[in-house]
Amino acid sequence: MEENYLNYPKHFVAVDCIIFGFDGDNLKILLVQRNFEPKKGEWSLMGGFIDDKESSDQAANRVLNALTGLENIYLEQLNTYTEIDREPTARIMSISYYALINIQDNIQINEKYSAKWFDLKDHPELIFDHNAMVKDAVLRLRRRATTRPIGFELLPEKFTMKDLQNLYEAIFDEKYDKRNFTSKINALDVLVKTNDKDMSSSKKGSYLYTFDEEKYNKKISEGFMFKI
Repeated sequence: MEENYLNYPKHFVAVDCIIFGFDGDNLKILLVQRNFEPKKGEWSLMGGFIDDKESSDQAANRVLNALTGLENIYLEQLNTYTEIDREPTARIMSISYYALINIQDNIQINEKYSAKWFDLKDHPELIFDHNAMVKDAVLRLRRRATTRPIGFELLPEKFTMKDLQNLYEAIFDEKYDKRNFTSKINALDVLVKTNDKDMSSSKKGSYLYTFDEEKYNKKISEGFMFKI
């Protein structure tokens, strides 16, 4: 039986990106200030419509690149939001993604979008259903960080054990005992201790570590379970 697709209603499909960063102490979120109606001047996630010749993944990568200039960053599809009245101008369905960015890499944010980093726990009210998207992204980030080493995407290549602990405390919004945390991380055996030190915290300094992705992948192929 042939279907005449012209008889069906047409809807717009967009992507919205929840962009997380970490400044060494706090988990951050990158927001843009709207320069068009509706809700002009208010804060929102970075988003855009999906073009005719691209997938939603390609659209999300394009949107992120337009804002940050970055490519090949951690990006994961999160959810689809289809409430009938989620936007006042048209029936727009949105596919959300969350991204993890190392903000210590001196990212050049495109000034066109009036973007700003906010603390995740102290950001302005967002338009439409973007607050719900952020909440969903935080829950997904926590689930992933428990069983995958995605947290390292938010850190520089070399980091201290304290940096790592600060990151996980920020993600899960709780405090950990230093000795227990270090013991648990060392037991995973996926870090390489370098000869370099961070001398900013004390005269003695703190050793810097790197994440050994090759070793991690080998351990995973052998049945290793990453668990924080």
